[in-house]
Amino acid sequence: MPISNGDAAPGSAMKAEIEDYTKALEVLETYTTRDGLDVDTLIDSDKHGALTYNDFLVLPGYIGFPASDVTLDTPVTKRISLKVPLLSSPMDTVTEHNMAIHMALLGGLGVIHHNCSPEDQAEMVRKVKRYENGFILDPVVLSPKATVGEAKELKAKWGFGGFPVTEDGSLRSKLIGMVTSRDIQFHPNNEDPVTAIMATDLVTAPAGTTLAEANDVLRQSKKGKLPIVDTNGNLVSLLSRSDLMKNLYYPLASKLPHSKQLICSAAIGTREEDKHRLKLLVEAGLDIVNLDSSQGNSLYQIEMIKYVKKTFPEIDVIAGNVVTREQAASLIAAGADGLRIGMGSGSACITQEVMACGRPQAAAVRSVSSFAARFGVPCIADGGIQNVGHIVKGLAMGASTVMMGGLLAGTTESPGEYYVSNEGLLVKAYRGMGSIAAMEDRKAGGSAKDSKASNAGTARYFSEKASVLVAQGVAGSVVDRGSVTKFIPYLVAGVQHSLQEIGTQSVAALHEAVNNGTVRFEMRSASAMAEGNVHDLHSYDKKLYA
Repeated sequence: MPISNGDAAPGSAMKAEIEDYTKALEVLETYTTRDGLDVDTLIDSDKHGALTYNDFLVLPGYIGFPASDVTLDTPVTKRISLKVPLLSSPMDTVTEHNMAIHMALLGGLGVIHHNCSPEDQAEMVRKVKRYENGFILDPVVLSPKATVGEAKELKAKWGFGGFPVTEDGSLRSKLIGMVTSRDIQFHPNNEDPVTAIMATDLVTAPAGTTLAEANDVLRQSKKGKLPIVDTNGNLVSLLSRSDLMKNLYYPLASKLPHSKQLICSAAIGTREEDKHRLKLLVEAGLDIVNLDSSQGNSLYQIEMIKYVKKTFPEIDVIAGNVVTREQAASLIAAGADGLRIGMGSGSACITQEVMACGRPQAAAVRSVSSFAARFGVPCIADGGIQNVGHIVKGLAMGASTVMMGGLLAGTTESPGEYYVSNEGLLVKAYRGMGSIAAMEDRKAGGSAKDSKASNAGTARYFSEKASVLVAQGVAGSVVDRGSVTKFIPYLVAGVQHSLQEIGTQSVAALHEAVNNGTVRFEMRSASAMAEGNVHDLHSYDKKLYA
């Protein structure tokens, strides 16, 4: 019987056309079409409209490696790469320094919001940069005249209590002692000088000591800090035991190659006064600035990109948001090092409903990222991420990283306090930056907590001078998700397992396989979506990770 490359008729009584099963792969090659759709056919809006993440699935491939072998290294800008393709959004209910620190420790990146004063935002950047180092090159140093009370204030400010004391209270001055948290914790008189409580039996290491050698000395000494001194006994740097442990527990931490400090990103607007804000952020150690606007293709953002690249060439610029090639081209031409893609797809965003502007997220990500890739500009899929599957679909559409807001707003590290909802659930407040609550808070000139706050909430939506505020977001709450130290590893493991099932061993391999048509897709009907979710159960417990 001849071999047919058509699909055989269904039915359990079907007679085998080919009885030599070893020829299955040979027969497969005779088919003129492959299962599923290539990405361009999938995204062809003329055939079935623009798509978002729930409208399609990625077809499985061949598993030839364990999920643990999947690497997620990916660029976030032209010059900076991450070990994990996950970012937290610059929203005032999502990312402040605590979230930024933990996102970076876990291999991703947190973008600090700018709905606060420039000084407060710079302080948050400073806390991220000081949090983890190898050699601390700019330690906080005390003078012999400093008081115990001043040392306590510094501990409250910086979150650590180990301070070297030098003859003139500065770096590269003769080291005379060390003050620790234990020294100041129960000392009754805040007016006493630190020389009354400091330790003088110091273990030090000479300048030129390598990090590995210094770690060995620190282990053997059982001290909390290891001062590094030159031949004259002058303090040149410091090593912390807690930082040593962080290096051990967080091997994926996002750091620049030449520095042991965590990578830090923060958002600013595009107004003239944001140039002053940027200056303070750069002085605090900023690595990546994110120009934050709901519609990035504007004269203001283009001018700001050019200003940043000229004034602070060492700082990478992420521009956006955009959803079309035309928008992206303007920002790339201005010098953007990365792009944020998304308009109206966030869980707390109503831009598409109110403004009739935006684009379904899958279509936006594919269109912009495929264009930006020709110029080596990485893209962030920003918004619409509800689960691991959406992360993978955003990457499959061409994004290098994905940005999450609501998915992280309920974690321990996000700003705000927990409270119990009317339904008895533990929740946290979450609001879109285009919500009336966010815009009014800043248009009034700042909250009681921050009397010098910017109008970031309104400026992001070009509404700071408007007499009537038009909301593009809502305020609500999200259920507790626990700590990001457990949630992010769950997301990472989920993405690794998904790429394993697709048959690609890295984000770069996924992009290549999608572009050459090896990775295939399938549209989903409403019935298919229902079938793919939990159904026909009386009750169930949807616990995603332990």
